[in-house]
Amino acid sequence: MVVAEGVGVSLGGQRILESVDLRAGRGTVTGLVGPNGAGKTTLLRALQAGIEPDDGTIRVADERLQELSTQRAARLVASVPQETALSFDFSVKETIEMGRTPHLSRFDTPGQEDRVAVEEAMQQTQLTQFADRSIQTVSGGERQRVLLARALAQETPVLLLDEPTASLDISHAVETLELLRELVGDGKTAVAAIHDLDLAARFCDRLVLIAGGQVRAAGLPGEVLDRDTLRDAFGAEAIVTDDPVTGAPRVTTLPSRGETGERVHLIGRGEKTAKVVATLVTAGHEVTIGPVPDGDIAATTATGFDCETVTAPPFSTVDPALVDRATTLAAAADVAVRVGPEMNQSEAVLRATDRVVCVGELTESGESTHPAATVDNLSEVITENSSWSSVREPRSRLSGTTRVITFYLVA
Repeated sequence: MVVAEGVGVSLGGQRILESVDLRAGRGTVTGLVGPNGAGKTTLLRALQAGIEPDDGTIRVADERLQELSTQRAARLVASVPQETALSFDFSVKETIEMGRTPHLSRFDTPGQEDRVAVEEAMQQTQLTQFADRSIQTVSGGERQRVLLARALAQETPVLLLDEPTASLDISHAVETLELLRELVGDGKTAVAAIHDLDLAARFCDRLVLIAGGQVRAAGLPGEVLDRDTLRDAFGAEAIVTDDPVTGAPRVTTLPSRGETGERVHLIGRGEKTAKVVATLVTAGHEVTIGPVPDGDIAATTATGFDCETVTAPPFSTVDPALVDRATTLAAAADVAVRVGPEMNQSEAVLRATDRVVCVGELTESGESTHPAATVDNLSEVITENSSWSSVREPRSRLSGTTRVITFYLVA
């Protein structure tokens, strides 16, 4: 339905887009993602014939957009801008009625078909109760829905949306994107610039990642939201996991990596262990982990960071070969870290190294005879040799020359 090939745009003598390709099929939502200033809004303006590209071609419904009249283009493409100036005191209904302009000649008055289109647009966007209110008195989120309703009243096969959820609370943001899914289910085509990567992954069929005016990646959300690609485009560390509820990719941004460089073998499971993985990796450590139950959040987090992970089927006896592999990784590490209570396999693995940090829990009274630390400064504990002593964890079965220091995890 929408095909852009080799599109280049310059504004004010500055090159904004360079050789951009995009394809959006009928009945799909294509999400434009990328850092601020990447060129997403400029691309949307080009796709609605708001600006003419210096290079390349854009076709909508097999028609070359640059060759169409303004009215014909407006019958094919409707846009929802991120913000717009409405200086006159129109009512909400009157503002939505402006969407019917491409279907009227200069001296036409709105007919029954126009009124039906406006009423349906207000119902779809839950604005019927605001019909007579001044556009100047509605909130920013309500105004955003008015702009969406105006585009729906335009009754075009293609919708372009620039940050349609930017001014909305989470409830209305989800409702808006669910409405978008319903619209494309009826055959419309949508291209939307979306700032929230999690929402983009959840509601878009395909994503186009733009950075520096160029397409860095395009494809299914799981293909585009890759850790290396996100680092290249946003300059930030991120971990990508599957959302346990929606199944869509979920992106968690993290601090930039440090350059500490210890090799750490981790034993544990659950959310705390997952947080330790993220903390240590972003501090610059090389992390391995295991054995850990397959599908556990600690395992998926470690895999997301490309850490070597020894996984075992949950609720079953761990294969001795897997314990041997974890023991080998621990022996090669500079230090082993155990999070939470001791597991059946942990003692054998921990014996393979002579430095162990046990991240435990505070007592119910909040007191402990051992040093207290948060996960965030665990990296310092590992790298500062002065922190090491022969202090042993209570009831620890570790023996021999292994040096153990226990840090209690503080929430």
